[in-house]
Amino acid sequence: MDFASKLMERTGKGYLSYSAIKYAADGADEQDMKLFELYMKGLLKKESDAMTFGSLYDTLLLEPHTLDDKFYVIYDEEKVQELQSNYKTPRSSKEYKDWLAEETKNAGSKRIVNSDLVSKAEEMILRLDESNVAIPETGEIVPVRYFITGEVQKEILSWIGDIPVRGFLDVRGDGFITDSKTTRSISGFRYDVFKRCYDIQAFIYTQTEGVSEFYWAAQTTNKPYTVAVYKATPQTLARGEEKFWSAVNNIARWLDDPSVDSASFAIYSEI
Repeated sequence: MDFASKLMERTGKGYLSYSAIKYAADGADEQDMKLFELYMKGLLKKESDAMTFGSLYDTLLLEPHTLDDKFYVIYDEEKVQELQSNYKTPRSSKEYKDWLAEETKNAGSKRIVNSDLVSKAEEMILRLDESNVAIPETGEIVPVRYFITGEVQKEILSWIGDIPVRGFLDVRGDGFITDSKTTRSISGFRYDVFKRCYDIQAFIYTQTEGVSEFYWAAQTTNKPYTVAVYKATPQTLARGEEKFWSAVNNIARWLDDPSVDSASFAIYSEI
């Protein structure tokens, strides 16, 4: 039985995504085959304020016309002002939460955000649109927005060897791919690329799209909302490839013996 068939039989999914692979890759920050199994079976639900804001930012940056389809925006300025005299943090009070529950009862499956977050995302994007980068090889000054121009949220469903992969490209430009990221620190982002296995993502997307140029457009979530464009080097793509195949090997080992529980997989490495 081939890899894809075994994967479908054991997890219910016939493909791997970056979000799943990062749990199985050697050296990943969250490497654990149990996490991989839970993710593949839809049992690993992760949500946080940072993730919600990142999704809001991407929506306003790439597809602003879809904001109302994905988010339920709460205009709570008056309520917060009303509660400020009684609560140090009005949005943490029971009175605010009760009011919010009533205000959002028709939100359905949309993510709930307040208008302050929308304004912050819009301010960040304004800074991005005013930003330029100097290309060292040519000296050319290029608007950051150039790297976010092209087909957005392009779905890929493809193969790398006999491994089925799926994902969504933030931007498929003319001969390049760009992934949008928010970060707490521009200087720390280069470490996040490896710690959070963004290099695996870069490898998968460049392989399936047949391009060699991959960029991260990163922006800090704290003022003054500094913007940076990072180009993945051949060495970074090679590191992503190495991690990808290490994950495939770990997953294949688990798939080959249905009696083996993912919780039994411990990590062996050298430091």
